This record gives sequence, C-alpha cells and structure tokens, in this order.
Amino acid sequence: MKMLKFSLMLMVLLLCACSQSRLEEGAGLARQAGWEWVVLPAGTFDLAIAQPTGRVGDILTVYIEGDGYAFVHPSQPAMDPTPKDPVALRMALADTTLHPIVWLGRPCQYTAHDRQPGRNCKVDYWTNRRYATEVIESLSSAIDTVKQQTGAHQIKLVGYSGGGALAVLVAARRHDVQSIITVAANLDTDYWTRRDGLAPLNASLNPADVAAALAQIPQTHFTGAHDAVVGTDVVQSYMNHLPANNAVRLIEIPDYTHACCWAQNWAGLLASSL
Repeated sequence: MKMLKFSLMLMVLLLCACSQSRLEEGAGLARQAGWEWVVLPAGTFDLAIAQPTGRVGDILTVYIEGDGYAFVHPSQPAMDPTPKDPVALRMALADTTLHPIVWLGRPCQYTAHDRQPGRNCKVDYWTNRRYATEVIESLSSAIDTVKQQTGAHQIKLVGYSGGGALAVLVAARRHDVQSIITVAANLDTDYWTRRDGLAPLNASLNPADVAAALAQIPQTHFTGAHDAVVGTDVVQSYMNHLPANNAVRLIEIPDYTHACCWAQNWAGLLASSL
C-alpha cells in the first residue's frame, strides 16, 4: 500500500512538472526572440498573447494557436490544454516580415497560475466547445485590442490545426479581414469527426458552414500529404462548400505530417502563400 501511494505521488509530481514546463515554454520562446508576452483579458477568457514591440502599420498578421494538449488519450481530456509544442507560436516567430504581428493562445492555454485554471476555464473549452461562439468572440476582442495598439486597419489571419478552424470562424464575424492562411486545419469538423469516429462537436461551430460567405477573401490552406490527424480530405470537404468562383486555394505539401515541418520551413511557405 505504501509503495502504491508513493507511486501515485510520484506520478502527480511528474505531471505537475511537465505541465509547468509547458506553461513556461511559450513565454520563454517569445522573450528569447525579444517579443512581449502578456496575458490579456479578452471577453469571457484571459488569453496569452505574444508580439514584437513597437511595430505599427496598416496590416496586422494574427497567428492563432492549435488545440494544444486537449486529450491525454481519446477518452480522457487533459487538465490543462497548454500545447506540448506551440507550433503557431514558432510559425509567428519565423515570420520575417516587418509589419505588426501578434500570436494568440487559445482559451485556457498558458493561463494556469498556482495550480489554478485561468478565468472561466472548463474542460468543455478544449473539447466540445473549443470552437464555440464565446471562444470566437474572445479571440476577436483580443484582435481589436492589438489593432488599436498598432494602428492597423486590416488583418491577416493565420491558424494552425484547430487555430485554422478558428481563423475561418473569426473571419466570418469581421469586416476587416484581408486574407486567411491555415495550416493542417480541420476546416470541416462535421466531416472530420464522422470520418474518425469522434464525438460530434455539437457545442462548436463548423468552419465549412461559413465557407461560401468567405469565398471572395483570398485564402491559402496548406495540408500535409502524410498528416494522419487531419489530412487533405478534410480541407477538400471545406472547399466543396465553396461556389465555383472563389479566391481560395489548397496546397498539399509532400512528406509533411500534422506537426512537421511547418514551423521549421514557415518563412518559405509564407512567401509562397502571398
């Protein structure tokens, strides 16, 4: 019995250490690059954001992080959705353009403090409600704040994985979106959950439902030919919702998976999307 208790205590300590490491990584990456890292009140949630300081300009590029560490395994949600690898943050840091840039963490990522979750953080917001209206409104509120800080009038939205789904959903509620880029994004969540036998995201919105309304906004959707998590067929399902005359293109990259190698090669990929 004593050995069992010791093993359980050791497991808890290891989990806490891993979670703390994840919480510190994002801020460490941003500060190493000379970027500002803050937690910003935005609508229902507090969002971690990172941005290079002092930049002003007419166009703000917004990077939206992926779903992060949402599940320990398919039937067990994580206690903290902070990513093990913040791919969208690494992409933002690899963006060498000189215009204003901001990276947005998702609700409840990087906001835990003293073993307490962030404001309004419930498991639903990284599972069934991950693309809910209040999530979209929170991201949009943060964008408005940074737009005002930088003097921007238009935005470019860039989203990785689930952040790509949210980029499309955010765009559908705004009138200042110049373009959208997504990477390995689940842009038709109904198709995706049916295909993989996942629980339907009944409390979330589906990007495919707003595809037609965004058809004239220039969009580039990158997929990995070896992505076993989302895959090109999910984005193609989104494309099937578009009218014939649209400003949208799909680019499949050979040998890329869901995680590799977007951030490592982002500068080149970004140039090809413009």
